[in-house]
Amino acid sequence: MVDTMALLLPFIRSSRAAKGAFLRSARTAGGVPCPAAGLPATGLPADDEVLLDAPDEHLGPALVAAAQGVYGPAADLLAATRREARWEDRDRYTVRLAAFARSRSEWLDAWRAAAPQDPDALLLTAQLAVDRAWPSPARAELLREVNPLITAAARADDRDPVPWRVALDHARGSRAGHRYFEELWEAAVRRAPHHYGCHVTALRYLASCWHGSHRECLDFADRAAQDAPAGSLAQALPLRAAFSYLTDGCGPGIPRARLDAAADRAIALSAGLPAAVPWPAEIRNLLTCVLVRLGRREEALAQLRLIGPYATSFPWDRMSDDPLGLFLALRRDLGAAPARPSRRARGERRGRGRLRGH
Repeated sequence: MVDTMALLLPFIRSSRAAKGAFLRSARTAGGVPCPAAGLPATGLPADDEVLLDAPDEHLGPALVAAAQGVYGPAADLLAATRREARWEDRDRYTVRLAAFARSRSEWLDAWRAAAPQDPDALLLTAQLAVDRAWPSPARAELLREVNPLITAAARADDRDPVPWRVALDHARGSRAGHRYFEELWEAAVRRAPHHYGCHVTALRYLASCWHGSHRECLDFADRAAQDAPAGSLAQALPLRAAFSYLTDGCGPGIPRARLDAAADRAIALSAGLPAAVPWPAEIRNLLTCVLVRLGRREEALAQLRLIGPYATSFPWDRMSDDPLGLFLALRRDLGAAPARPSRRARGERRGRGRLRGH
């Protein structure tokens, strides 16, 4: 077995039942139960106004055009992110456009035919190939065939860290060795030392190599956040590590103070991001979930107000097959006035739910 710190050093330079379990945890966290769901939540949009995974004002037109078989707006969007070195936006748009292409790829096929060496089309093609291979039982074998696509995307623009994030995901899915992953990681952080997507992939890799080593993953996330600028999305990395711990149900315990510190860091990040817009929504949805797990209900409600109408599949799809339904049910619970704790609630032990799926 590889030593834990040796593994970390290179990186430092539902089901309805599941939904019910989460809501029960929300009601009893901190010993204070919530009243029944369904009461209005002051300051929150109505349920029928809430959107799941809504695109922002730049991605939306590109998706509409792609649905019509036109690739030009997507090409312009990705070209702008590359030209302006907006790597976080580029990563997010790449993931969303590739997800759309999984079911409707005619626009991407036309783009590749018209501009086979276009760096943005190459990046999307590599992302799509990884996405298509991931659910297969033969994932490792299928991913090996994707290598040339990722190499082509990485060579198309040497400044771009996003192909290297795709390469890191590819290495994780194909069960590549630690040394190879380390080489990819070093190449990625040379291009963008604080890139959020690359760090998230590294966290997932560490978690898969050392299931239950939440303390080590949180150490990595804390170091990355401390090294990053105050407004960087890397400030949310400890939050992701805390979420994994709170929902995994295995491994040695982590002091409550460290979990609260991860949430506090993410709250500070959230305070500097625009309110009620789509692109910060995933971090705020995740923060809301962690705050609920920690029993910090008022702060969770404050994040819901900042979220506005923008629900995201993650993290709720890790606990329910109906992520929007779980999000709306949680809003109703948090919007209700807290009742006095019952004896059963005071005596009930706080538990950690189990993470479903990947």
